[in-house]
Amino acid sequence: MSFGDPNNPYGQQQPPQGQPGYPQQAPQGVPPQYGYPQQPMGVPPQQPYGAYPPAGMPGAMPGMPPLAHWGLRAAAYLLDILIIAGPLFLLNIVAAGESEPSMGVAIFSLITVLYAIGMGFFQLYKEGSTGQTIGKKVLGISLRREADGNVLGFGMAFVRKLAHFLDGIACYIGWLWPLWDAKKQTFADKVCSTVVIVVPKG
Repeated sequence: MSFGDPNNPYGQQQPPQGQPGYPQQAPQGVPPQYGYPQQPMGVPPQQPYGAYPPAGMPGAMPGMPPLAHWGLRAAAYLLDILIIAGPLFLLNIVAAGESEPSMGVAIFSLITVLYAIGMGFFQLYKEGSTGQTIGKKVLGISLRREADGNVLGFGMAFVRKLAHFLDGIACYIGWLWPLWDAKKQTFADKVCSTVVIVVPKG
């Protein structure tokens, strides 16, 4: 009378090798390309940019889109300034045409202030929620967190704007830092751990 395998005291049948639903292990000496899993056990597969841990390689991360060069960043920044400053300039010209101070001039001045504040917050909201201001969207670049490629959110986007103070205090060298930096970051980017990447336009 047999009581089964002594190494299996509960009498459970061992699943046969090769059955569906059970992972197979590569035999000794068999290269992984012959149909056996290449990913080591317990190691998560590499994820695309936006959901992966940072790699240790400076200036590059697996699956990361190309970094935006300084020219694209500068052009997007100037376009954002023009979007805000252009209408303000036109309104000031209209207000200056008034020969005498009047209620119309005061209204124009109020409109310019409200427009500048409103557009500034709108641009900041768009940059935090989508990674793109209007200028960045037109040029096809996007602001992202360096660690995982996600957008910053409004709060962190606001903090990064304040951090741009560091780019200007040393003869504005921080604004030029992306020209030679491996990750093309300004000082504000380094403090906030952000990068600007190239994305499809549209």
